Amino acid sequence: MALLDQSLAFAAKGYAWLPDLRRQSHGRPVEMRVGGQRAVAISGPDAARFFYGKGNLERHDALPPNVIATLFGKGVHTLDGEAHRARKALFVALLMNADGIDSLAKLAGEVFDEAAEGWRGAGAISIFDESAKVLAEAVSRWTGVPDEERDRDALARDLIAMVDGFATLGPRFARARSARRRRERQFSKIIDAVRREDPAPEPLSVVAHHLEDGYLLDSRTAAVELINIIRPATAVAWFVAFATHALDRWPATRARLRAGDDDYTLAFVHEIRRFYPFAPFLGARAARDLVFQRAEIPAGALVLLDVYGQHHDPRVWPSPYEFRPERFLGRPVGEFELIPQGGGDPRTGHRCPGEKITIALLGTLVQRLAKLDYYLPPQDTSIDLSRIPARPASGPAIVVP
Repeated sequence: MALLDQSLAFAAKGYAWLPDLRRQSHGRPVEMRVGGQRAVAISGPDAARFFYGKGNLERHDALPPNVIATLFGKGVHTLDGEAHRARKALFVALLMNADGIDSLAKLAGEVFDEAAEGWRGAGAISIFDESAKVLAEAVSRWTGVPDEERDRDALARDLIAMVDGFATLGPRFARARSARRRRERQFSKIIDAVRREDPAPEPLSVVAHHLEDGYLLDSRTAAVELINIIRPATAVAWFVAFATHALDRWPATRARLRAGDDDYTLAFVHEIRRFYPFAPFLGARAARDLVFQRAEIPAGALVLLDVYGQHHDPRVWPSPYEFRPERFLGRPVGEFELIPQGGGDPRTGHRCPGEKITIALLGTLVQRLAKLDYYLPPQDTSIDLSRIPARPASGPAIVVP
């Protein structure tokens, strides 16, 4: 029987697309076509373990061109095997260092505090836009981008545009592609200047002087990887917006955050990343003929790991549509259960090595947000699941008296 092409359904349903298909198949793998290509959708911890199993899948030619042109660039995300491991070492050294993570989180908190002073008496502000500026300033300063090259507002707009436009071919995509090209040109010049003579702090110096097979990366590729450090940190603005939404809907969560309860803060951060929509699914291509749960996956077929569906699967998360940070208290989180930034070992696999930075930044800003005296004026805080990436329609907007 011919497989239906699901491209239009994805465009219409967004995050609900794969969960709907998998419900119709009673949770079994779903065979289909996407963009004319054969594909299989899977979900659950076993599926994530299979997805990240060594030798099963390849990513270098699985990413759609529009995602490479906007979100990732031609860098580590398009590599596999030894090439991926060699490049990944660069990110592991920079993004999984505890001292570096702590210093970035501390800096982000300081920049947030400075910004919050300017919000007082200024009327309604978008917490999404303002937190993006805070994060762009903190991570670019921490990375070592020179002061004269750091226009916080313009940098934040470009970095947010890269994330916001990756799943569309309309005006958002055009803005995202322009933003990436602009920042790759700028960061290439910065890399060249550091290599010539200018001293630079880590991580900028590490990226500029990174060797593979005894050779420096070309300056454009090094610029892509520098963006791949800065952009994900700025994307935490989506989670800050969701946290604001959660604090408004479930105000009882605020007290423990305000008190600085670090265990509860971590649980709250995990629940934000599970409950709210960010990555709808992850994709790769079968490296060889495979079988998963009796579904045959021929070599070259796309394999889609349903992230949003897994995070709302009652077999994995009891009462998945209830916002309950307490579910993460006193229990370890399996590396294939909570997968907003991939699964498995971030040191060796394709899980994002910047996940700990995401968690640290969000925890720092969530505690400050909980302590901030503000209110939400009347507004539309609905979240459209057909839009990828989704966020509250109004920002949300807050007023700091």
